[in-house]
Amino acid sequence: MASSGEDTCDDSDTAPVADSAHLLGFSDEILLHILSHVPSTDLVLNVRRTCRKLAALCLDKSLTHTVLLQKDYEASEDKVKRLVKEIGRDVQQLSMAGCYWLSGTTVEHVARCRGLVRVNLSGCPLTSLRLSKVLSALPHLRSLAIDVSPGFDASQLSSECKATLSRVQELKQTLYTPSYGVVPCCTSLEKLLLYFEILDRTREGAVLSGQLMVGQSNVPHYQHLRVFYARLAPGYINQEVVRLYLAVLSDRTPENLHAFLISVPGSFAESGATRNLLESMARNVALDALQLPKSWLNGSALLQHMKFSSPFYFSFSRCALSGGHLLQRVIDGGRDLQSLAGLNLSGCAHCLAPDCLLRKAEDDIDPAILEALVAACPNLRHLNLSAAHHHSPAGPSQHLCQLLARLPHLRSLSLPVCAVADSPPRADRAPIPPTMRAVPRGFGKKVRIGVQSVPFPGPAGPQPSSVFWSLLKNVPFLDRLELIGSNFSSAMPRNEPAIRNSLPPCSRAQSVGDAEVAAIGQLAFLRHLTLAQLPSILTGSGLVSIGLQCQQLQSLSLAHLGLMGKVVYMSGLSDMLKHCKRLKDLRLEQPYFSANAQFFQALSQCSALQRLCLVSRSGTLQPEAVLAFMARCLHVVVCHLFTGESLSTCRSLQQALLRSFQAERPALNVVVFPLLHEGLTDVIRDVPMVHLDEVTLFKSRVAEEPPNLWW
Repeated sequence: MASSGEDTCDDSDTAPVADSAHLLGFSDEILLHILSHVPSTDLVLNVRRTCRKLAALCLDKSLTHTVLLQKDYEASEDKVKRLVKEIGRDVQQLSMAGCYWLSGTTVEHVARCRGLVRVNLSGCPLTSLRLSKVLSALPHLRSLAIDVSPGFDASQLSSECKATLSRVQELKQTLYTPSYGVVPCCTSLEKLLLYFEILDRTREGAVLSGQLMVGQSNVPHYQHLRVFYARLAPGYINQEVVRLYLAVLSDRTPENLHAFLISVPGSFAESGATRNLLESMARNVALDALQLPKSWLNGSALLQHMKFSSPFYFSFSRCALSGGHLLQRVIDGGRDLQSLAGLNLSGCAHCLAPDCLLRKAEDDIDPAILEALVAACPNLRHLNLSAAHHHSPAGPSQHLCQLLARLPHLRSLSLPVCAVADSPPRADRAPIPPTMRAVPRGFGKKVRIGVQSVPFPGPAGPQPSSVFWSLLKNVPFLDRLELIGSNFSSAMPRNEPAIRNSLPPCSRAQSVGDAEVAAIGQLAFLRHLTLAQLPSILTGSGLVSIGLQCQQLQSLSLAHLGLMGKVVYMSGLSDMLKHCKRLKDLRLEQPYFSANAQFFQALSQCSALQRLCLVSRSGTLQPEAVLAFMARCLHVVVCHLFTGESLSTCRSLQQALLRSFQAERPALNVVVFPLLHEGLTDVIRDVPMVHLDEVTLFKSRVAEEPPNLWW
């Protein structure tokens, strides 16, 4: 369609092509549904100018009511200003989350959208004065999301701005400095989401203090608060600041509180204020969602005293929760948990085992515990059992996969690799050496010597009989799947030390290979896939099945597949990428990976790719191949490469990429740096957090936070 100019086509009644064969022959309802998938900037600035009929439809209130600019990497400064000028008066919901490339002056144009009810400015540059100017013009605002950066001063907020904030009912606030931000002004809050990303030290090395709360001690009580959520990055100061927020709640616990969630990496010691808060919650409120630091739950009878009404989300991540505790304190002998939609048991090594202090990682789970859990929570949509060894005993209907197959409503699932192994390894059968199973293949002609053919799941071919295949058959609408080795450790994790010595894979994971990966191909609606620490991936043929059949795949994360010393699945990966036409995000973490011309040539066929992250200890890359790839893939705006190359090579490539492509890609973000360099920490802290969270840093995302916690 034309991007500008006069009408380029006639109305449908004069078009030479019959209505039934012409786009404009569809009803207005169908056309509006089609247009709802077009980015707002393109819809208003380009599509609207093609003909009179589309000009009217593009300005329909159903399309201009909500404008979502996050991940619209082609939304330049000029386009955003023109968009606001054209339809600003009609917009009621606006999300500019993660639009880090827009300047503060462009963000100020949000003030023209005077009818805004909800606005998300997370990741946008906002000073205290600029925020005051924007909010002063939004009298109808009820939902707000912002970042609080160093230099924020609440005393600079105008009286009109504070009046707007007093009516805000939902606040999402990301803190990069010790501060209450705008919380003291939001006296009508019903939903408060806090993300703490404060560093313990400044770049100059100065130590920050969590007591720097000058002039903000007058924090009101939140009688109307219904949802409290806090996610902390590592660091002592984040814990100190969140204690100040909790102290306010402990003084008087809101009677309407129904969701209380705190996500903390590592330990977080209780204080007198937090104990008072928990005791008050146990007495006075009935919760629907609960997540507490593991140190608050371990060895505590707190769960026994908590009251729940219609719970929809529980997270006990990393807690020492045994199977007995799960049955007695969560399921409560058959409690009605029909409403439970999300359950996070990541890192709960004993949650599916009997109460036994001497349990070892290789011991089997108790199927009766999982069976009781599945029976009590038949409507689960999000389940995370990763970061633990869950080994099924031998016997019919005893396998973890067979029991999970009774949850047909699952939409996201995270499992350890060892949990999908068919049966325990037999003691009388020696494992087959990897070198005897297959001949490594390169990018050239495929060579198969003694490689067992992988069954192709589908109606036309034989269907595998593995329990993992049966599980996936019974959850056909799965949207997100994670298979992560129970001993896996990333070189760039989200909330853990950046570099650690990796542990060997679980012995049962040795029986999970290309055939099991091929079974994933039957998930026609799969959009997000993570595979990490699968040592028995030999040829990558299972990846090809996924590429062929999972045509909705948008996000792919692969880490530590096959043997660590040699990448043997490159040909399969290359064949897979040819079919991933909707893939937007790719994260690849593999030691000794050679990012050469053949790899980037294959990756170039992913025409929709937007973000790429490569993490490879002792890996190499070819600068010319990277430049050629970026020239072919016009939508790539995030390119993060961490390999074993020298610092000079990395800097030279990064400068070349920015010099060649930044002018035409306003959102371009390039980081090329040696993985094991001592300066990596400083480089990472300068990358927009939206990219670190979603692509660069490895983490499990299943049941990470309650569904629909934020719009």
